[in-house]
Amino acid sequence: MKHKDKVALITGAAQGLGFACAERLIADGAKVLFVDIQEDKVKEATAKFGDRAAGWICDLRQIDTSMADEIVAAAVDAFGKLDILIANAGIIHLDDFVDFPEAAFDEILTVNLKSAFLLGQSAARQMISQGHGGSIINMSSINAILANPRSVGYAVSKGGMKQLTAVMAVGLIEHGIRVNAIGPGTILTELNLRSVMATEEQRRMILSRTPARRLGDPSEVASVASFLASDDASYIVGQTIYPDGGRLILNYTVPVNE
Repeated sequence: MKHKDKVALITGAAQGLGFACAERLIADGAKVLFVDIQEDKVKEATAKFGDRAAGWICDLRQIDTSMADEIVAAAVDAFGKLDILIANAGIIHLDDFVDFPEAAFDEILTVNLKSAFLLGQSAARQMISQGHGGSIINMSSINAILANPRSVGYAVSKGGMKQLTAVMAVGLIEHGIRVNAIGPGTILTELNLRSVMATEEQRRMILSRTPARRLGDPSEVASVASFLASDDASYIVGQTIYPDGGRLILNYTVPVNE
């Protein structure tokens, strides 16, 4: 198994992409600290995976350096070390640009970007002290490149994530810590189903811009995460991989099957 005896910390791990990544890493041999605000779902996850999983409940809207250090310490206390960080936690708010609330913008930047920055710092310090490197994966999005006029906070956070990944990568590779990102297209997650795919019209619009003519499955993003965290990706540094069904390369719309 490619992640045998490795320890991973995943934020936003109770559902969606975070849960899929955790499930895949555990299947590949890792132990995982599930970090999320949803206590019931974290308990369900840790019960499902037994001694290969532990949970940590926190609200990343309140993230600061001390909280980040506590989260990393929880992974080390549970499993003895830390080899992989997946900064996946994310929230979204949709509104016209001129009406977009300041509070929502601040909250999105905190959860989506600041938490990745602070946890990345703390995880890197732990990995450096261990002396055998590691892998950090930031969850970006095609919205780091594409513009949705109703999701300014989310788009800005993911654009920042792209550059944060690059800066972290060049700063940490000398310590044997590889930093990369994943930029999914539209994936069948709870977040997307209640936001950008809340109506049939929205679903059809997204499919019309997706050459694969289907939405992605969380497991397809998790497989990229497992790869990037593994030795198979040993020469991949500072990159964002886009599992998007061809979305970014399309310059027109495609027919949608009825």
